[in-house]
Amino acid sequence: MTVFIGGAWPYANGSLHLGHIAALLPGDIIARYYRLKGERVLYVSGSDCNGTPIGIRAAQVGIKVEEVADRYHEEFVRSFQSLGFSYDEYTRTDHPYHHREVQRIFTTLYEQGWLYEKEVEQVYCLNDQRFLPDRFVEGTCPVCGSKARGDQCDHCSTVLDSTDLLDKSCKLCGHEPVLKTTTHLYFALSKFQQPLERLMKEQKGKWRENAVQLTSRYLEEGLKDRPVTRDLENGVEVPIEGFRDKKIYVWIEAVCGYLSASKKWAGEGKGSLNEFWAKDTLSYYVHGKDNIPFHTIIWPAVLLGMNEETHLPGHIVSNEYLTLEKRKISTSQNWAVWVKDLLSDYHPDTIRYFLTINAPEKRDADFSWREFIYSHNSELLGAFGNLVQRTVKFYKKEFGENLIITKVDERAQQKVDEVFSSVGHWIESGSTRQGLEEVFEFIRWCNKRFDEQKPWVIVKENREEGKRILEEFIYFISNLRSILEPFIPFTASKVGEQLGMTHQPLWERVSLPLKLTIENALPLFNRIDLEWIDLEREKLIGKSKGE
Repeated sequence: MTVFIGGAWPYANGSLHLGHIAALLPGDIIARYYRLKGERVLYVSGSDCNGTPIGIRAAQVGIKVEEVADRYHEEFVRSFQSLGFSYDEYTRTDHPYHHREVQRIFTTLYEQGWLYEKEVEQVYCLNDQRFLPDRFVEGTCPVCGSKARGDQCDHCSTVLDSTDLLDKSCKLCGHEPVLKTTTHLYFALSKFQQPLERLMKEQKGKWRENAVQLTSRYLEEGLKDRPVTRDLENGVEVPIEGFRDKKIYVWIEAVCGYLSASKKWAGEGKGSLNEFWAKDTLSYYVHGKDNIPFHTIIWPAVLLGMNEETHLPGHIVSNEYLTLEKRKISTSQNWAVWVKDLLSDYHPDTIRYFLTINAPEKRDADFSWREFIYSHNSELLGAFGNLVQRTVKFYKKEFGENLIITKVDERAQQKVDEVFSSVGHWIESGSTRQGLEEVFEFIRWCNKRFDEQKPWVIVKENREEGKRILEEFIYFISNLRSILEPFIPFTASKVGEQLGMTHQPLWERVSLPLKLTIENALPLFNRIDLEWIDLEREKLIGKSKGE
């Protein structure tokens, strides 16, 4: 089986915050899981270095667009690597390869008759003497009355055109813009209404409920043709005569990155493109709620329009939003926890664990410093770390560092099989939070069983029976090395090193006899002092106030 996983492309206009990671982390968990099963996996993403957001940041700080893109792309790469993201290809949308592939896709859509010319009114700033990209236009959403930008209302999720906004203003200078006539190419999205309705019906069981509801709403309202060119300073040049002074609109260009990244990966001799884009490929698209229509409507419409017999989006893993201390994350108000800062103080698996066990899969979730530190101390350290250390340390003290587990109670083996099966089911369905909950239910079951069997007492009364009990728990821990690898890979690797497990982990019960060497019995985690809570909150509040 071949598995394709596409992670949404973060804009390279500012640092990553925890909301970004909460939305993207399921992709890495799914990729790691399928690799453990021995499946062929292609996991791609990259930095979105084109379009308006980067232009806005460059204008604000007075540097070139390329400098902004370079700075944040490099930061993203370091952050993802530090968090253990296992991308097969992480690239960027300003790479020449991406530009060429997008132009090929665009030309194909034009030749197939899906793009057409249309004279329209576009927002123009007289003060700056330029047509304004949608994100350079701010105003009031005509649907819900909330503050919105010109491409989408984050409050009610309505996809907008900048001309739709009420009380418009230019984000650059604050002046009220005017409407001016110009000609653009439009994508005949309305003609894909029925094919996309069929797609949603076919894939409904694989989509998160928020994706089903939002896509249903768009389809019920009726799809509208959308512009695919814009007057932008940076982006992919339009390859159509008469429009070469314009750029391809980022909303259609960025999603093409899934295919361009795959082709770049294949072009470097790393594997076959066709096997990961065949119709029977199992696919996952992982992103935040605000990106749903681009993955359930825009991207499948582009693929259908190209008519190249490629797979259409299968699983849609779309998270709700992550709030911070019960407040909406706001980068403009500096109310955010930046990933690069968090990684300087905390273990990556502490971050991965919290964002998975509290993932906003069905509703918004909240990050609080108290819960973050509590989850580390009580679950990672108190539950799993305690199980490993007290088992391994006690065994080494009583019986030495070398052991061969030849037999384990059948009920214990059956329990392990059930955990592998159940956790695997949840990961395959895209419910990584439920999968991790199942793992820690098993860990708590192990700890309860340890307390009930009292090996520290039994070893004094019947040394062989005490040894057998401890071996059973080392057997559980050996299997947890594989079960936890998709979720907290650094810790899983550390467990393997502690037990001298040199073979690659697999998504299956470890085979017997199992020969192990206890290399060390050091703690997997250190306790985080609770006084950190107040320090972190003070830093967060200070940043939001600009102190």
